[in-house]
Amino acid sequence: MKYIYLTIVVVFLAIHAMASKPNVIVIMADDLGFGDVGCYGAKPKNLKTPHIDQLAKEGLRFTSGYCSASTCTPTRYSFLTGNYAFRRAGTGIAPPNGPSIIQPGEKTIGDLLKSAGYRTAVIGKWHLGLGAPGKGPDWNGELKPGPREIGFDYNFLLPTTNDRVPQVYVENSRVLNLDPSDPLWVGMKQPSEDHPTGITHRHTLKMDWSHGHNSTIHNGISRIGFYTGGHSARFRDEDLADKWVEKSEEWIKKNKKDPFFLFFASHDLHVPRIPHERFKGKSGLSYRGDVIVQLDWCVGEIVRILKEQGLEKNTMIVFCSDNGPVGDDGYKDGALEFMGDHKPAGPYKGGKYSVFEGGTRTPFITWWPGTIEPGTSDEVVCTIDLATSLASHLGLSLPKDSYIDSLDVMDALLGKEGAKGRDHLIQQDNGGRGNFGFRKGKWKLLRHAKKMARNVTVEQKLANEAVDKLTLIDLEKDPGERINLAQSNPEMTEKLNAELQALLDRGRSR
Repeated sequence: MKYIYLTIVVVFLAIHAMASKPNVIVIMADDLGFGDVGCYGAKPKNLKTPHIDQLAKEGLRFTSGYCSASTCTPTRYSFLTGNYAFRRAGTGIAPPNGPSIIQPGEKTIGDLLKSAGYRTAVIGKWHLGLGAPGKGPDWNGELKPGPREIGFDYNFLLPTTNDRVPQVYVENSRVLNLDPSDPLWVGMKQPSEDHPTGITHRHTLKMDWSHGHNSTIHNGISRIGFYTGGHSARFRDEDLADKWVEKSEEWIKKNKKDPFFLFFASHDLHVPRIPHERFKGKSGLSYRGDVIVQLDWCVGEIVRILKEQGLEKNTMIVFCSDNGPVGDDGYKDGALEFMGDHKPAGPYKGGKYSVFEGGTRTPFITWWPGTIEPGTSDEVVCTIDLATSLASHLGLSLPKDSYIDSLDVMDALLGKEGAKGRDHLIQQDNGGRGNFGFRKGKWKLLRHAKKMARNVTVEQKLANEAVDKLTLIDLEKDPGERINLAQSNPEMTEKLNAELQALLDRGRSR
């Protein structure tokens, strides 16, 4: 009887240990708007997102889920470090040859979870630079520092973003399948007069450019920047999603005996939007809609893998986006022509590049069968909070000067009764322009350093709008941010502006 009791105790302790260290998968979409998926109100009959919708049905769907910035690089930086990107220079959209923005010594969510015994990986789009300061990436050698130097055991990357060169995979610290006899050169200057570009060989393109994306051609698409060589290492755009899922499945199966953290960084819906052939034409909304369908398939595959491996009851999935939507973002891919009455940002104003709600309020879902009860939450949560929230759940102490803007909202993420999310949030655009949104409760202050705001209407070409320096919005009554209450409520305007400035001056949120 004594041995039976001990066996029961050991089994109980083992189960408790597993439950206290759930596997964590963050699925971050790219340029996905609040209104782009079914469970958030997408109306087009052919735009089907059954897997994302099922995730929301079985988990917790947030109505006030945010990323911290309205472009990719600063959001990814903030998610990984727990620090607002505007506090650090050089966190704007990273160039093709940019060095690693996060250098060894700056703590990341990967470092945090590794200290708790997790295996860690990032698979998908990186766009945070590679290599040392002043040097940048050595495309033909070791790409260090990179993810493996800042908390990740494994990485399989699109090193920049796919509208920027080069179109190669990076596995751990090297370009995959690179032939040394055909070295890779990457730069911002045209290497020769006969180098084919989107300008010189526009007639050969399978997807035409609308602005900016007219340099080196690869796979019938011209990009930002120039590169030559590395032909054996180049990928086909259409295969990206399949490759992310393939590598994720391999890594999950290999590491399933330990608690693991996977950052699944999708490239969908970023331009160039080139879905696999089996998804083309599925949405009725051109390629932009088709890659939403492709993204949905990826989510379904991740859940399938977890269930096949018996891991779903000990795995927390966070589904989110790095910023809001954009229509024409440099290519003539039919996004505007086939938009119809679809509202990618849902009821909100603006999108990518803006500090309006459409720029940073996105789909945000947490899923953990048996732990998170299905439902909807109006609490304010943000991708920047995941580091501190997970640390709280795991009983980890945080370094004093790390994760300084990441708040503990774990109870809200889990949907615990009475749990509160953030009481305030600073929203930024790409940074460096002094434009901020500051949400506190139902109130939002928009502070623009310049007289024009960008990307006001996603359904049209990138548009600018004249704005006041200070705009006060009541989000409960005016979610579309159309009525400026600054003059009629100067006390609240002054109060929020002072609180925002204090947070900026203090240099941290906690």
